[in-house]
Amino acid sequence: MAGALAILKDIFRSRFPEAAAPRLFRAPGRVNLIGEHTDYNLGFVLPIAIDYACYTASAANGRGELRVYSETMGQGREWPLEGLAGVPPSGDWSDYPLGVANQLLRAGYDIPAVDLAIHSTLPLGAGLSSSAAIEVAAALALLGGREIEPRELALLARRAENQFVGTPCGIMDQYVCVHGEAGSAIEIDCRDVTHRAVRLPEAVRVVAVNSMVKHELGGSAYVDRVRECSEAVAAIAERFPDVQSLRDIDSERLQSLRPSLRELPFHRARHVTTENGRVHAFVAAAAHGDLRRMGALFIASHRSLQYDYEVSCAELDFLVDTALTIPGVYGARLTGGGFGGCTVNLVAPEALPQFEERMRGSYQAKFGIDPQIFPCDAAAGAGEIFE
Repeated sequence: MAGALAILKDIFRSRFPEAAAPRLFRAPGRVNLIGEHTDYNLGFVLPIAIDYACYTASAANGRGELRVYSETMGQGREWPLEGLAGVPPSGDWSDYPLGVANQLLRAGYDIPAVDLAIHSTLPLGAGLSSSAAIEVAAALALLGGREIEPRELALLARRAENQFVGTPCGIMDQYVCVHGEAGSAIEIDCRDVTHRAVRLPEAVRVVAVNSMVKHELGGSAYVDRVRECSEAVAAIAERFPDVQSLRDIDSERLQSLRPSLRELPFHRARHVTTENGRVHAFVAAAAHGDLRRMGALFIASHRSLQYDYEVSCAELDFLVDTALTIPGVYGARLTGGGFGGCTVNLVAPEALPQFEERMRGSYQAKFGIDPQIFPCDAAAGAGEIFE
C-alpha cells in the first residue's frame, strides 16, 4: 500500500499543485471464489476483497468545480457544480465518479468543490471489479468523511453502475468492496443484502491469473444472460407462482420443468440453481478444511459456466485445464463476468513457484501472451487511510 500511496500523492501534487494536502481513501477489488452470475438472480456469492485496490486523493479547490484526474487513463474531467445533477453519461471512465456524484446528490448529499486524483493497482477488464472499486473510492472522497451506513454506500455505488453507467450488475462487487474482511471470504445473500464471514483454510493460496483478453461479446452477453434468466423465471412462475427469482427454485423442481422450458433458459437456470448449491457446499468444505472438496466445487462451477451459462472462452478454458495438470492445484475456474478476464485458482503455498512458471510458459506457448499472476490475500473493505 505504501508504494501506491506515494504514487497517488505524487500524481495529486503534479496535477493539482495549488491544492492543500489531500485526504486519502482506498477501495479494494475482489475475487469471487464461487457463486458466479448468481448475484443478479438474488442468490448467494462468496467473494473476497483483495489487496489490489483503487486509491483516491481529494482536497477542496474553491473553484466551484468537481475536477477528477485518472492516472490509469491519463485523462482529466471537470464539471461545474451548478447543474452537475443534469450532466449526462459520456460513455467513458468518467461515468463512474460522475455517476457516484449523481447518486450522492439524489440521496441528499451536497457535492463539494474538490480536486480528486485516482490511482489503481487493479488491471482494467480483468474481472477483479475495478469499476466497483473506483465507484466506492470516489464516493468516499466526495463524502469527505461524512457519515454513511456501509450497506447504503454499497447500494449507492451499485445504483451508479446500474442507473448511470448502464450495467445491470448485481450487488456483489460493491458490497464486498465495502464489507471485505482480512483473512475471510464473505458469503453474501444477494436478496437480503446481508453477509457472514467465512474463514478460509490457511493451507491454500488464492491466485488470480489474468488472461489479458476481454472479448467484445462480454458486454452484450452479460445483458443477454440477465434477460435469459428473467425469461426462465417467468416460465417457471407459470407452474410455481412462488418463484420470483432463480434463487427460489431448486434443481429437482427445475428438472421437472425441463419438457416445458426452452432449451436456452433451462440451461441458464440450471447453472444458477446448481451454483447456489455449490456456494453452500464450498462454505461447509472450508469450515472443515477440505481442500479437495473445495477444488472439486471450483471445477464443477467452471464446467457449468462453460457449458450451461456459456460465458467462458478458449483462453479461460485453457488456463483452467492447464492449472488442473499442475501438482498442488486443488481447483480452478473463471471468475467475473467471463469472455476473458481472470481465472481463480486454489494452490498449495509450496506449489506457487511451479504454478507461476507452468502457467506463464504454457499460456505464452499457446497464445503468445504473458498472463498476469496475482496471489491474493483476503483484505479489509474500503475506508479512509490515515498516515
